[in-house]
Amino acid sequence: MAKLSQNQDWAGFLGSIQPKEEFNHLHWEGSLFDYLELVKKNPNIARNAFQRMYDMILSWGTESYTEYKKEIIRYKFFDDPIDGGKDAVFGLDVQIMKLVNFFKSAAYGYGTEKRVLLLHGPVGSAKSTIARLLKKGIEHYSKTDAGALYTFKWVDPTGKGDPLLGNLVEMQSAMHEDPLKLVPEEMRAKVIAELTAGTKTNYKLNIKGDLDPASRLVMRELLRRYSGDWVKVMSHIRCERISLSEKDRVGIGTFQPKDEKNQDSTELTGDINYRKIAEYGSDSDPRAFNFDGEFCVANRGVIEFIEVLKLDVAFLYDLLSASQEHKIKPKKFAQTDIDEVIIGHTNEPEFRKLQNNEFMEALRDRTVKIDVPYITKLKHEIKIYEKDFNAQRIQGKSIAPHTIEVAAMWAILTRLEQPKKANLSLMQKLKLYDGKTLSGFTEDNVKELRKEANREGLEGISPRYIQDKISNAIVKSDIPCVNPFMVLNELESGLRSHALIASEERRREYRDLIALVKQEYEDIVKNEVQRAISADEDAISKLCANYIDNVKAFTQRERVRNKYTGMDEEPDERLMRSIEEKIDVPESRKDDFRREIMNYIGALAIEGKTFDFKTNERLHKALELKLFEDQKDTIKLTSLVSNVVDRAMQEKIDVVKARLIKYFGYDEISATDVLNYVASIFARGDAKRS
Repeated sequence: MAKLSQNQDWAGFLGSIQPKEEFNHLHWEGSLFDYLELVKKNPNIARNAFQRMYDMILSWGTESYTEYKKEIIRYKFFDDPIDGGKDAVFGLDVQIMKLVNFFKSAAYGYGTEKRVLLLHGPVGSAKSTIARLLKKGIEHYSKTDAGALYTFKWVDPTGKGDPLLGNLVEMQSAMHEDPLKLVPEEMRAKVIAELTAGTKTNYKLNIKGDLDPASRLVMRELLRRYSGDWVKVMSHIRCERISLSEKDRVGIGTFQPKDEKNQDSTELTGDINYRKIAEYGSDSDPRAFNFDGEFCVANRGVIEFIEVLKLDVAFLYDLLSASQEHKIKPKKFAQTDIDEVIIGHTNEPEFRKLQNNEFMEALRDRTVKIDVPYITKLKHEIKIYEKDFNAQRIQGKSIAPHTIEVAAMWAILTRLEQPKKANLSLMQKLKLYDGKTLSGFTEDNVKELRKEANREGLEGISPRYIQDKISNAIVKSDIPCVNPFMVLNELESGLRSHALIASEERRREYRDLIALVKQEYEDIVKNEVQRAISADEDAISKLCANYIDNVKAFTQRERVRNKYTGMDEEPDERLMRSIEEKIDVPESRKDDFRREIMNYIGALAIEGKTFDFKTNERLHKALELKLFEDQKDTIKLTSLVSNVVDRAMQEKIDVVKARLIKYFGYDEISATDVLNYVASIFARGDAKRS
């Protein structure tokens, strides 16, 4: 095929897949009167920045659940559906509810629209992620029909270039303003009444604020040209749809503090364009001014202040009027109206400086602080690391079960305060927070634990440290499977040089917690191997049937028929107690427990259901432990340590290994490793139930 025809083929293919219709849809143009007709059909087009942000979050849907007897709303937007979970936020549903309530209050004009939203928390606690998500979300929303918004440009209808526009054919609105601002103040009430007549809207339609200085000048001069005929002036207006974009600096701004000597407030409010002074004759002509400061760029959308409390005081003054009055003061011009969400984030030391600085009282008064602490629920912390360390992303190596879990467990233990209750350990507290049940503790107890620990989650180890050390463990070792001990060793060795740990005492505390996690991991894998050994469902079923027969006879004061001798015998008390003791049923409670089992079986029968040992979690666990006790001597794991394994024993061990792979997520390497590890525990005689 010739080269030319190849190019033609590519052109045809690319031409067939390019989204022309979408481009045209996002680049609508029309007159001001066409725009007014759009607003009449859908007044939501003219929403302010807070209303748009709130509706964007709601557009992704919600779901609710109950925690500690309180209804929690989970906003699905914070799962990052736009990027498939790349910036998903986990375990902060309560804090995000407060965040969304801030936007709701601002959307309805209840006062928070006059405040700076300040996300406060320790390093690595997802403050930047939340801000990034909101910017990403509003950018995506502006490209949907529900989030459509419009601006205008000044044009010369003759197409020759108007001196008023610097001899240009068109001049964009300097700050992407809403075309409704073109309506003079004295006409606005009647225009609003006409636009909203017979239309139900979520929000009251408002036309707030004046045009930017450049548009004010052009409007003023054109009104002179047409002797005050505003309708004729509007022949110079073309309205167009815009899409917010951080990269293109349209409606989304980001400001990051720099060296104090290099900071300049014009970065926020814009600066004079010296090349245009000669053209317009004055440095106070707004057409000779670049409205490209971050406040100007972010108009109609959102501005993020990174480490906002590191800003120079002069910048903070701009922030005060921008939040309270929604105005900024560009150099040599009158105050200019803005419409944008102002989000800042800061860490703990900087916020303490703000609290202690009496000169910053005005900023404190104009700030709504939302704490973004570290996660204190294990299952949510695990999700953070699984996002980066999973089979799809890690090539050529596997990660053994519980590797991520033990790292997350240690991270959370460093963030928890020691419980004040003498009968509760730190590990038990972690489990209660994670939704596990412990004897003697109710939801109210857990709620009380959280209340009494008001600094929990504001100190401890950052997820970034955990991510770094998991990465180190993966790249350091030539072993094809990364196991929990490799990661725990990395976590421990990194403590020596951790820059954010202030004292040697704290380092010792964290090392002690690693030992605690190792013990918990030991218990977990012993339990899994025990369950794998006793995972013979036929054997469990037979043991269960035998137990139920004896319990039934005991509760009904009957005798049990011995299948082998054919004789009626007393219920086998030794068998029943050997099972019940596995789940700590005391001798004094055995009668009650047995009656509960029979009542449970009877209730199932009334519903037409058949009893199965799997339906009762406690009994299932007891049966597994009993079967393990009976079988552990037939599968001598300790022989693995001595490497003396005959063929029959190897076959039994292979069965256990296959069950670990099938039921517990191990692969061949990690199953072999964990069997050897548990065998070494039994060889030491450390097993709790050996």
